[in-house]
This record gives sequence, structure tokens and C-alpha cells, in this order.
Amino acid sequence: MKNLIKAKWFTYGTYILLVLATLLIGYVLLQNNNTLKNVIVSFFEVAENRTFDYRQTLQVIHKRPLPNKDIVVLAIDDASLEALWDKYGEWPIPRNVYGDIINYLEAKKPQAIIFDLMFIKSMRASAESDKYLIDTMNKYPNVYTAMNFDNQANDVRYPIDLPQRLAINVDNKSHIDFSKKYRFSNCRPILSELINGNVNIGMTNVVRSEDGIIRNIAPIMIYKNNYYPYLTFKAGADYLQQDFVNSFEIDKSSNLNLFGTKIPLTSDGEAILNWYGQSGTHTVVPMYKLINEMEKNIKSDFDFKDKIIIIGTTAMSLHDTKSVPVQKEVYPGVEVHATFFNNILDNNFIKKTSLITNIFITIAVVAIVGGIVMLSTSTIFAFLSTTLFAIAYLFISYYMMELKNLWIPVVIPFISIMAAFALSFLAKYLMKAKDFEYQYKLATVDGLTELYNHRYFQDTLKKQMDIARRYNQKFSLIIVDIDFFKKFNDTYGHQVGDAVLRQVAKILKDNSRATDYVCRYGGEEMTIILPNTSAEDALFNANRICKAVADTPFYITPVEKTNITISLGVATFPDNAQSPQDLIEWADKGLYYAKEHGRNQVGRY
Repeated sequence: MKNLIKAKWFTYGTYILLVLATLLIGYVLLQNNNTLKNVIVSFFEVAENRTFDYRQTLQVIHKRPLPNKDIVVLAIDDASLEALWDKYGEWPIPRNVYGDIINYLEAKKPQAIIFDLMFIKSMRASAESDKYLIDTMNKYPNVYTAMNFDNQANDVRYPIDLPQRLAINVDNKSHIDFSKKYRFSNCRPILSELINGNVNIGMTNVVRSEDGIIRNIAPIMIYKNNYYPYLTFKAGADYLQQDFVNSFEIDKSSNLNLFGTKIPLTSDGEAILNWYGQSGTHTVVPMYKLINEMEKNIKSDFDFKDKIIIIGTTAMSLHDTKSVPVQKEVYPGVEVHATFFNNILDNNFIKKTSLITNIFITIAVVAIVGGIVMLSTSTIFAFLSTTLFAIAYLFISYYMMELKNLWIPVVIPFISIMAAFALSFLAKYLMKAKDFEYQYKLATVDGLTELYNHRYFQDTLKKQMDIARRYNQKFSLIIVDIDFFKKFNDTYGHQVGDAVLRQVAKILKDNSRATDYVCRYGGEEMTIILPNTSAEDALFNANRICKAVADTPFYITPVEKTNITISLGVATFPDNAQSPQDLIEWADKGLYYAKEHGRNQVGRY
């Protein structure tokens, strides 16, 4: 039983070592082959991102989370674009219109007015219009407008210095490195009177995932070694503090602390957005309706009091549409800002599990599946249990995101479940094969001499006789007896007798062919079945074995040695007998002849 347990653990240990060796080789290959590494990493990232999109889409179907009603998108949609073009005869529309909109909305007492529009360069034909917009924007402390960083070459546009008031202070206590993806060498400036004025300015830079989908937003970016805020991050921070804010802390757990709201950041400094629905989920007011309301002085259906108003384009022809997890290609950029601001208000950002946690999850699912397979007595039960466990894991991953805002991995654990199922079955098969091999050995091999046992000898003798008859062949049998074996036992004890048996058995095996069957017949008697062997060849082999035993010294103690001799009898089918018992009897008579004539020789009857 102990040997059986050792065999099981040996097989299972070998399986684990093979898996670890494979992983180690794979790791080394990936480290030395950046192209292969990038391809594999990219594949898993894209696949995992798609599972995120699917989970976010399911949340939208279940209408969780719900959008904040205080956020209003004032949209230049397709209808507004057509109406404004007809009204003003040009696009972009005169900037004084935006100034009128600000003044009109400020009378409604909103919390903030955020322009997802960049007012770049002054229009010479509309200098008064620009001045009116500039003065209006600089007048109100709750107005925000957009600017953008880029990496344009200096000979196209020289990078300007921005006033210190636009920068923020960041106390970064984490490992986050914004410079990997969000360090920029140039910027596309808006009107200088806005930059150097009082209006709040935030950046609108977005870096898409490899598949072109926006899932993350960086609330902070770097330009000329200073930190600058994302547009709606700045507006959200001011909203929570109810005052101008320019200092932020990122703690050791990579959380950007925002007055009670914690924004978990990735290693690149990105916040993962929690999406509320497709385009139009937030309250959307077409701009042409607002302008009609302003000009005709009619009562509005929209209440802007205490609202966060985000102004931007949603018209397809203006090309400010994005791909997001819950809607591909046609999601307006202004609603990305609405989603980010909503996440700040609700403290609702998604947190991705760390690498260590992911490794622990993968190890755990592998262990669970391995346990299911190894402990199951039925293949069907193991398969169904593993399938149910995989489905349960998918449900857990979905509800962890919906209820806890936690993004746990799906792709690698799911692949690990399938791999663990297959490898565990392989290990179980190998263990069963080893068990079978061990049981077979117990049933067919003599424990002392490690020769085939008496039962195996009898079965093999019958089979060889059937084969010889079928193919008209000869085969021979040699019976061996150790001379004066009783003397060894009586003189030196049974332990020495056992050692004699083992040494003779080893000599017999060493001097036999791979196709021969060396067996322990009983006591000190042993046999050799020689397939496809004539009487002359059998006699030659028997004499060679007899001499090999006689020439090999046997050490009774480390300093005392003696010689062992054997007597042998030989018989051949079909020359001497036609049945297994007759063949044994014929060889036995040869053995007795050798013993009667002096031992240490081969006898033939």
C-alpha cells in the first residue's frame, strides 16, 4: 500500500514538474522574444477587454447603474446643426451665440457649464464676437472650456508655456507613471485671452485601447513637466469641493483621492469608466431648442437650476463620435465627459484587480478544477461539474462588476479552467496507468528476485506453445536449480539465502535476451522460456549461463566470498514434448541428470 501511495505521488509530482517546466520555458521564450510576447499579451488584453464590454452591456440591459439626473448634455445634434446653419448661414456659428447661451444659462443658476468645444484662434471678421465670448467666459467662475495636448512637431507649431494657474499639484505616492502614455510635447492652444484669463480650462486627451474602444480616461496628464487635469475631472473636483482645487493625492493603493471619492487608477494613470448606457442615456437638450427658447422668450420644458451642463457636438457630420463598450462608432465625445463626471458624482469607477490577485484567482480555479477531476469517479460528473464551475465563475465576474465595481479577469482563468481540466485528466490517466502497472507488477513479478512469478510462467508457457504450433516454430525451456542452496540457508541464514537468490536471478537476466522470459518457478528453482529457439541454441545458452554463475564471486560478508553453482535442465518443443506439463517434466529430468552427475552443468534427458 505504501508503495502504491508513493507511486501516485511520484506521478502527480512529475505532472506538476512538467507543468512548471513548461511555464518556465514559455516565460523564458517570451522574455527573449519581444515580438511573440507583444502578440500574446495583446491577444489576452483584447480578449479580456471584450469580456469587460460584454459585462458593461449586460449592466446597461439591467439598467444598472442609473445616470445622474443632474447632468444635462446641451447637444449640437444633427437637427441643431441644420437649424443653426440655416439661421446663421455658416458653421461654426458666431461665438457671441455661445456668450448669449452662457448668460442665459447662468440666469438659471446651474452648478457648472462645461464646453467640450475648443475656441481656437480669433476670427478676424468676428473680433467683437470673440471678445464678447471671452469676456463672458472670464466673468463666471463655474464656466469650463477645453484644450488639447498633442505631440506635433515644433516646426509646425511651437509649444507655448501655459500659465501656472492651469497646472495642478499631484502628490503621487504610488507606482503610477503618467509619462508612459500621457506625457505630451506640444499643445493646441485656444484663444490666448482665455488661457491667460479667469476661465477654467481642462484637457480632452483620450488614448484608445488597441481595438479602438475608449474604456479608460486619464484624469491627469503631463506637459512640460507639469500636471494638468482632464476637463471633467477638474469640473468634478471643483463641484465636490465647491471651490477651486489644484492639489491632489494618489495614495499607495493607486487611488486618486477626491474629497471622499476614490478614483482607482491603472499603472498608466487611467480611470476605468463605468458606463450608464448608449447615447442619449443622460438628459439631452438639443441646442436649437434652447436658442429658440432664448429668442422667443418662451417658458422652457427644461430646468437648468443646479444642473451640470456639458455642451458639445453629437451630430455625426461633425465627427466627434467614439467607440465605447456599450456602443460602437456612434457614441458622442460629449457623453464620454458626461459619463466621467457621473462616475465622480456616484463614486462609481471600475477597479481592476491587481496582478497578484489575478495570479491567486488563476491558481485557485486551477486547484478547484484539479480537485474536481482528481476526486471524481465519473468522467461525466467531472465534466459537468467543471462546466458548472466555469459558468458560475462567469456569473461571479459579472456580479462583482455590477455590485462591487470590481473587474476580475475572465479570459486567463477561463483558459486555465479548460487547461486544468485537460491536464488533470492526463495526470489522472497517468496515475491510473501507474497504478495498473504497479498492480500488474504485483500480480506477475516475484517480489524477492524481481523475476516473473510461477503463475506468469505457466501462462507464458502455454502462449508460447500456441505460437510455436501456429507458426511451426521451436521454442525451448531451461530449468535452473541452485546447487547446495539449503546449505547456504542452514550455514549463513535466510538473509544470505535470499541474497544468493537475487544474485543468481540477476545473472540469469543479464545473460538472457530481451525476448526471453526469466521466471522464478519456486524455492530456489528458476526457469527461462526462450521463444523461437532450437535445442542446440538452448543448450549453448544454458552452458553460457552456467559458466557465468560459476565465475561470479558471491560476498557473504564484506571480506568473505564464495562461489555459487547451478544445475540446469533443457527441453525443446516440439522435439521433446507436446504439452506444457510434458515439457516441464522433460526439462526437470534433464535437471536431475545434471545433479546426479556432479552438478554445475547442463543436463539433457
